[in-house]
Amino acid sequence: MRKGASGLAQSKALARPRTQRPDLHLLMQSQPWYLLESGVGDAASNMALDEVLLHAAPCLGQPVLRFYGWSGPAASFGYFQKYADVEGLTLLRPLVRRPTGGGLVPHDADWTYSLVFPPVHCWYSLCARESYRRVHEWVRAAFGVLGLATELAPACSKTFPGQCFQGYEAHDVLWRGQKIAGAAQRRTRDGLLIQGSVQPQGLSLVRADWEQAMCAAGRAEQGAEWMEFKPDTLLTEQARALAKQKYSQAGYNRRR
Repeated sequence: MRKGASGLAQSKALARPRTQRPDLHLLMQSQPWYLLESGVGDAASNMALDEVLLHAAPCLGQPVLRFYGWSGPAASFGYFQKYADVEGLTLLRPLVRRPTGGGLVPHDADWTYSLVFPPVHCWYSLCARESYRRVHEWVRAAFGVLGLATELAPACSKTFPGQCFQGYEAHDVLWRGQKIAGAAQRRTRDGLLIQGSVQPQGLSLVRADWEQAMCAAGRAEQGAEWMEFKPDTLLTEQARALAKQKYSQAGYNRRR
């Protein structure tokens, strides 16, 4: 993995003509991607940093893969969900509203990651269904590196609506018929944010090994040439302010 410059001073986006539907296999030949291993954080800080990275995507100019954990038990729920509908579905607290859609996700033992793509990247032009499928093909490939056979769900089979890991959606990652990985997305003019969760209970795998497998699969499947990413002072302060002013506030989390 190459060392990269820090924060917003890193690569500037190259101007490229937009195409209707780029062929990823033609564009995935050894491209620089940023890797951010940010460790554990509280619920508000985790959501804030993902949103700040999304806003910074046009300046960064390259995709960012971020691995992170949780400093304590928590649960996140989709941007469009109603707080009253989810607060009775779990005892985990705090409950934090994600910047992405999807359903309720427990964060008491999961492995979380996010991906951010600038508008100039080919992933940004994919429809939501296709980017969802591709990210889970990546996760499935990572499990394959570790010798774990998984599959993508062929169709939706929900048992309890509103809960991400009760039943599954089409293209979720399944192990022995049970969902073990899901994701949620958000597209803006700044870029594409994907937030993913792996529920590893019963897998007998080590998180560090899975993260290395994700990087290996990214190199093989996406042509990613990993460069270490270190948020600069400006980005760090923006995330800290957003966590305090938005994601830790009941007015935001309970507003629907």
